[in-house]
Amino acid sequence: MIDSAQAHPSATKAVENHAALRLAEADQRTERTRLLYQGSRLAVLLMALTSVVFPAVLWSEESSVELAIWSSLTFLLAVLRLHQTHQFLMASPEDQPNARWLTTFLLTSTLSAVLFGYAITELAVGGPFLQEAVLLGSLASVIVASGVACGVSMRAFGTFAIPALLPASVLLLSSGEPQLQGWGVLASIVLFTLSMIAWQINRLVTSSLQQRQHNQLLIRRLESMRSEASELNGNLAREIEQRRHAESQLREAYEGLEQRVNQRTAELAKTATELRESETRLTLAMEASKLGMWDWDLVNGEVHHSKMDVLFGVGQSDRLRLAEQQRPELHAEDGPRVRRDLIAHLKGETETYTVQYRALQHDGNSVWIEDRGRVIERSADGRALRMIGTRRDISESRRQAEQLRLAATVFEAAGEGMAIMDPEYRLLAVNQACCTLSGYTREELIGQSVALLASSEDSRQQYAAIRARLVTDGSWEGELIETRKSGEVYPQWAQLRVVRDSQGNVSNVVAFVSDLSVRRQVEERLRYLTHFDELTGLANRTLLKERLHAACERSRSRSRGLAVFYLDLDRFKVLNESLGHDAADQLLREVSRRLSTTLSDADTIARLSGDEFVVVLEGYGSLANLAHSGSHLLSRLRKPILIGDQELVVSASIGVSLMPDNSREAATLLLQANMAMQHAKHLGGNTLQFFTDRLQVSSLDNLKMENQLRRALEDGQLEVFYQPRLNVAEDRLDAAEALVRWRHPQKGLIAPGFFIPLAEETGLIIPLGEFVLRQACKQARQWQLEGVAEIRVSVNLSVKQLRQGNFVSLVRQVLEETGLPADRLELELTESQLLDDIDNAINISRQLRALGVKLAIDDFGTGYSSLSYLKRFPVDFVKIDRSFISELDQVGEDSAIVRAIIAMVHSLELKVVAEGVETQAQMDFLKAHGCDEMQGYLISRPVPVDEFVKLLV
Repeated sequence: MIDSAQAHPSATKAVENHAALRLAEADQRTERTRLLYQGSRLAVLLMALTSVVFPAVLWSEESSVELAIWSSLTFLLAVLRLHQTHQFLMASPEDQPNARWLTTFLLTSTLSAVLFGYAITELAVGGPFLQEAVLLGSLASVIVASGVACGVSMRAFGTFAIPALLPASVLLLSSGEPQLQGWGVLASIVLFTLSMIAWQINRLVTSSLQQRQHNQLLIRRLESMRSEASELNGNLAREIEQRRHAESQLREAYEGLEQRVNQRTAELAKTATELRESETRLTLAMEASKLGMWDWDLVNGEVHHSKMDVLFGVGQSDRLRLAEQQRPELHAEDGPRVRRDLIAHLKGETETYTVQYRALQHDGNSVWIEDRGRVIERSADGRALRMIGTRRDISESRRQAEQLRLAATVFEAAGEGMAIMDPEYRLLAVNQACCTLSGYTREELIGQSVALLASSEDSRQQYAAIRARLVTDGSWEGELIETRKSGEVYPQWAQLRVVRDSQGNVSNVVAFVSDLSVRRQVEERLRYLTHFDELTGLANRTLLKERLHAACERSRSRSRGLAVFYLDLDRFKVLNESLGHDAADQLLREVSRRLSTTLSDADTIARLSGDEFVVVLEGYGSLANLAHSGSHLLSRLRKPILIGDQELVVSASIGVSLMPDNSREAATLLLQANMAMQHAKHLGGNTLQFFTDRLQVSSLDNLKMENQLRRALEDGQLEVFYQPRLNVAEDRLDAAEALVRWRHPQKGLIAPGFFIPLAEETGLIIPLGEFVLRQACKQARQWQLEGVAEIRVSVNLSVKQLRQGNFVSLVRQVLEETGLPADRLELELTESQLLDDIDNAINISRQLRALGVKLAIDDFGTGYSSLSYLKRFPVDFVKIDRSFISELDQVGEDSAIVRAIIAMVHSLELKVVAEGVETQAQMDFLKAHGCDEMQGYLISRPVPVDEFVKLLV
């Protein structure tokens, strides 16, 4: 009987599992049918398009009937398949599992394949090669699209691909014509390739559907187990209630027994009192209790006492008159109260006389005394005649009571829960913190066993292990998972200590408990901040490294591709400085949100720092997919962002590195993506660039060049060349432009165009510029002292030198050290550099002019060329850019510009310098129109110091 009862649930479960399995298989078949219909829509559209392409290409009177019939049938069949797809998608979920949908799909798919096979052998081939390529290409697009869509089901693929391609391949291969045989080979290759693709798609879809079926079965099983768990919990609750009822009955019986015990104890105490009437035994008892007894005869004014000398040193006599007795001196605060209580008792207002007070001893210390007494004899008018009582020192008990009161206060006011238990782990006392922690009232906890309060079987087993540990070690501490009265589960830190009596037996167990929830929240917050960016909620650099390393490991083990996107916002620094940090933070949060929504399939999206983000994509598919994703992301980021009352449009530069194409290491992938991003910024931003070996070679070359340039500054490999400037009016050399050259130990003389941009980028332009300034001033002063010539040297400046803040001081220092007169130094700034920071440039220019230094605007005409800007700068020379001089003639557009510049500069009472003069015609034109100075290859190339001296001589 029992066996059958136990077997019945098993059989029921088996039936339920079988039914669930059948239902999951039906769902799988329905899902395959849905995928077939959805995936074939593109192929059907291409089929309709092909039915139009064939008549457009092949239409003639000879084949018009056959072609029209084929085209009509193909188009009608495409419309029918589209209609079937729409009907299936609109069908109810109960109707979609019907087998007729799959049968209809297979039938129409087979008909389509027959039409395509016929078109391949009878319509598409036999004409010019281009015509055949167009027709067969259109058919191939339909066949490939249909074959891929039917890959969900090998049955569907077989009903389509084999009728469409196999007969055509056989007929074309057996035709005997090389061209047709070539098309036959191509059809065979397409059939084989489609078969491989369909097999792979079918395998992946089957795996996905099986996983989905497994998940559905698991969910149903979990729901069943939850129902069983609920039933077991109900049974357990009823059992607990029964146990509580039994304990309540047991407690009532215990209270009745305790009452009877107390009654019996009182009877025995009365008997014992009667037995202690003996004076000897009474004296012994009083000595043991340290009580002093007094008997006050109020009629005669005498007091009989015993053992008073022990307390107060009264003397050996046991009878003293009241006037002669050495009574203890009362504390000033207690005297009035003692007299008031004594008088009240003598008047009969109180049943007994009990008073506690402080008595001062001879040494000045005080002790606490307790007097207890009662009037035992009164006269007929109620006057007290005799009073008897005891006196004892209660100093120690008062001290202990005070300590107990303090301990109770500390116990109750403690911030952590405290509990005292008996050896059986029943709660004897709990403080308010313990009640607050557990949610139970003090009455609900007192008398309960902590084992019964455990929230689960695991907790009870843990309590058993704790008790065993307390027996061996006497203490235990650790973490427990407890449940409040409300049902809330919380972590608890508990410390238990065993208290033993004088015999070494366990008398009590003391517990200290505290809530770990707040600490866990803090720890969780710290863990969050350790791995996530607080501003955007994205992964931070630490978590990115962990996930990228793990992704690389997975890619290596599974032979899958991995892509790393490195994204940096364009001109974010300008936005940050213009709008402030709060607006920049809002912008970064919005960019992070767009990243997350646009690349929702990304494995990791992280913010490194500032406006730099990294996206990790596993199994990205193809480069076309990555490029499309990047373009889509850039377009999403370019959409306006509303920050406060301002609408901002931001763009980004994206660099992409691939695994295994570029590297197999996480750190290298990240570095390569950053290089590609920097290249995208160099191209103007708002673009995506893939990493190539050329970028890495360029970066390595730049790094190598930077190190060599630093060494060149230290080792004196740099030289200053001088290009003379001709004073047109006096036909003599008045000035020279100082130009730096690098004489490399291996590469020889390197032109400035190869290293000046690198120096600007790395900041080496500052020491480089200082070197040229010092060398030029020193050389000009040397020429002056040697009597060679009074040459004015011109030195080019960088905008970074102007932003140093101490450039004017540097110029003053160099002039003082070299002894060169300030008017023999000319400093050149490009027009774009001046306009980059107008106020700062004007301020520095005025300070330099105050020193006496000449100033010149270089490359004039390539910037804004604004007369209003030119008027604000205190300059002496304006140099026309060589681009206007190189194609100069009498009637050209450049000649008009040059004439206008010369006229405008002269109107401001400044001098004009033309650079890049290479022909006599150019020189004649500039002389004719009043150009003040000129330089160029016609006069001389930049030359070393020795050759320049020869020019001067």
